[in-house]
Amino acid sequence: DPQGLLELSWNVSYPEQVVYFQLLVQNLQFGLLFGMSDRGEFENADLAVLWSNGHNSYFGDAWSDAKGHLHMDSQQDYQLLRSQRTPEGLYLLFRRAFSTCDPKDYLIEDGTVHLIYGILEKPVHSLRAINISAIRRGLQRVQLLKPNITIPELPSDTKTMEITAPNVDIPNQETTYWCYMTELPDGFPKHHIIMYEPVITAGNEALVHHMEVFQCTAQFDSIPHYNGPCNSKMKPERLNYCRHVLAAWAMGAQAFYYPEEAGLPFGGPGSSRYLRLEIHYHNPLVFQGRHDSSGIRLYYTATLRRYDAGIMELGLVYTPVMAIPPGEDAFVLTGYCTDKCTQRALPAAGIRIFASQLHTHLAGRKVVTVLSRDGRERQVVNADGHYSPHFQEIRMLKEVVAVFPGDELITTCTYNTEDRTQATV
Repeated sequence: DPQGLLELSWNVSYPEQVVYFQLLVQNLQFGLLFGMSDRGEFENADLAVLWSNGHNSYFGDAWSDAKGHLHMDSQQDYQLLRSQRTPEGLYLLFRRAFSTCDPKDYLIEDGTVHLIYGILEKPVHSLRAINISAIRRGLQRVQLLKPNITIPELPSDTKTMEITAPNVDIPNQETTYWCYMTELPDGFPKHHIIMYEPVITAGNEALVHHMEVFQCTAQFDSIPHYNGPCNSKMKPERLNYCRHVLAAWAMGAQAFYYPEEAGLPFGGPGSSRYLRLEIHYHNPLVFQGRHDSSGIRLYYTATLRRYDAGIMELGLVYTPVMAIPPGEDAFVLTGYCTDKCTQRALPAAGIRIFASQLHTHLAGRKVVTVLSRDGRERQVVNADGHYSPHFQEIRMLKEVVAVFPGDELITTCTYNTEDRTQATV
């Protein structure tokens, strides 16, 4: 948690279909709550609870109802394996199956999991005596079921390049797309990008929603320098020809590594020197006077790998008409990469998808990308039934997805709005 009082580690046994959780709690007083819920709320949650009356301690599998009242589960699926006090604090080791067939339990799936926790600072005499609205609590989003893929080592000739905003004065408005042009050195030869990571200005972590680095088309010998809002009338028209994605990051993501056999090419003959950094600032509290030099750090090598990698964006272009009508509980938008598109864009041997990032703005709740062939859905590429726009990673897939000319890729997003008024998506 942000104060460092509670630390969670976990291991996954896919043969057993079980997650092993280990909690380390510093200075535990009278217990804690830990569990999962659909969106990170403490109502209708699946919880493991440790509580003490000051003399004896108890552990149980519990659930909360729509009003936040706690109940002991008739089927105890959180299994306590060990508890141990050490100089670092109290270690709790317990396990939970992915699926328990208990309607009160959360189904652990591949996508985002909203983990919730609460600290009991006073003794309680029963589970029902715990008032979850009065305890210190928190939320963290994770992907519990990650593929068992090791992080590749970087080669010895790895170099780095930072593409960052030049001390931008973040506008005091809710949404801003900021564009900044930079360029590669003259005569920069072909390299492979093998890793990249975000560079976030300290204090602006909540304002930098997502960032992308685009390479411009090679048809222009020069692209004007620009540093300003992407929708400004002063933006040079040629910036619209800078759409080839080199790196994409969104809130919650960590560093991204390419597989050892592939890298994303940039530089060299037929490649533009000009790059465009785009940063989406989300400033709902309309802060003034915030300065930002965030961006993306590229790791690249001159030792080219066997395969050139690329980034394909699927879905819908942002427009003002993308709005949820008032009164809707759910609203679905679908974007199609059609068979005609893949016939023209893909090589005869097809492409192989090894990673996928799902992305929406704040009203997004569920996202899925599927592969369709001959008019039939063949394979789910990536799905997240508990998607959060505050936790958007590029996720390695458990198995590579082959896409051939004539296939279709379909991305469907489900949105909703709690206040039932119109909301842009």
